[in-house]
Amino acid sequence: MNRIMWGTNHRWSGAVGACLALLLSVVTLSVAHPAAAASVLAPIDPSGFTMRAGDFTNRGAAIQQIEASGSVSVRTSPDQVLADGGHAGRAALCHNTNLDGSLKYDGFCWDQADDTSADWTPQGLTGSHDAQPSGTWNGHYLYIASWHYTDNAYARITIAESTGTSVTYQHVLLVDPYSTGSGYTFRPVGGAGDRSGTDVLSGHADGVTWYGNKLFVATGHQIQVYDLRHLWKMSDTSTDQVGILGNGKSSARYHNWALPMVGVYFTGNTGDPCDATRPCLTSLSLDRSSSPDALVTSQIATKGGGPLIRWPLNASTALPDTDTANDYTGTVTATGAYTVPIWKVQGAATDGTYYYFSGECPETAGTTDSDVPYCIHRALPGAAPHVLTHAPPLTQNLSYAPSSGRLWGLNERENTTTGKRVVFSLVPPA
Repeated sequence: MNRIMWGTNHRWSGAVGACLALLLSVVTLSVAHPAAAASVLAPIDPSGFTMRAGDFTNRGAAIQQIEASGSVSVRTSPDQVLADGGHAGRAALCHNTNLDGSLKYDGFCWDQADDTSADWTPQGLTGSHDAQPSGTWNGHYLYIASWHYTDNAYARITIAESTGTSVTYQHVLLVDPYSTGSGYTFRPVGGAGDRSGTDVLSGHADGVTWYGNKLFVATGHQIQVYDLRHLWKMSDTSTDQVGILGNGKSSARYHNWALPMVGVYFTGNTGDPCDATRPCLTSLSLDRSSSPDALVTSQIATKGGGPLIRWPLNASTALPDTDTANDYTGTVTATGAYTVPIWKVQGAATDGTYYYFSGECPETAGTTDSDVPYCIHRALPGAAPHVLTHAPPLTQNLSYAPSSGRLWGLNERENTTTGKRVVFSLVPPA
């Protein structure tokens, strides 16, 4: 990948450029999606959308005790995880993306095992472009992807660095720390032994966003919170167990690394329907273009009509802004919402002017063929969305990088023989 190209915003200039921009808008943005609950990105009242804070206090105490026990080795920054090496990705797009070549697309691929895995499925994507306005973290261009396991019994993230000529990454299991009554340990997010009642945790890691030291993972009715200053290196990678072992060592099901949850916010309980008072959060991105900064979520809907919701962030705590002083308790109320007419929206992001969506293409809406291209759509609030470009099949979450003007995404399409998964970016036309 060309880092210089990433950092340069594409601009049309002069009369010729203006004509070409107009022509491009006619050619690539003229196809509207089939009608859904509304034909435009329609504003709706956000005040009914709320999230309640879950348990931060007990998780914080468990993390403190586990780290003090010496059973885990702590790293306080994602780039330190990659200092130990890891998997070697492919620093080029290894599959056809269907992307419009005029959008200066680029990207990379996972290694063959992750490209073809039937057990782990990639869903969300964020990066240092979200974490810091500068676009880098300690001088590194880093990316974080979220994955869920086949039966949602496990969830993980992948921390990756691309230098333009090489890609290195490490998988990190997501875990939930807790007290056993006689000590402290941790368990897989989504796995056996999770909390009962209203705090059952979902392992279907979907959207992911990096904001300062915090990492947010959307899992349906939850936004789970992780702190990247608590990255744990395991002392035993030979077993499928998760937690503190009887010999005082730590294990995260063959993973070298684990990341403990520090808290969670709920829009509803696991298993609840997705409705007007309990929206499902199936994609997640960050918007720094207005004040306050906001998390942006969307909800998949077969024939459109799902909500896009803006959740306010508190920059001083790097957490969703609740109605209490500490943001560890209380309720978050949405500050903006829209009805999205695009079918099967999987991702949503904004550059501060347009909203971008990954979803079904107009010509293949309703298909059961998972090999057909997806489309990236864009729309102004109150206007109809239009197709920007075709995209890889089953394109998932999107993430906009203000520092470079590039829109990032990945796809989940599984092919256990050849693979079809890519991480890509493109430059939307001005």
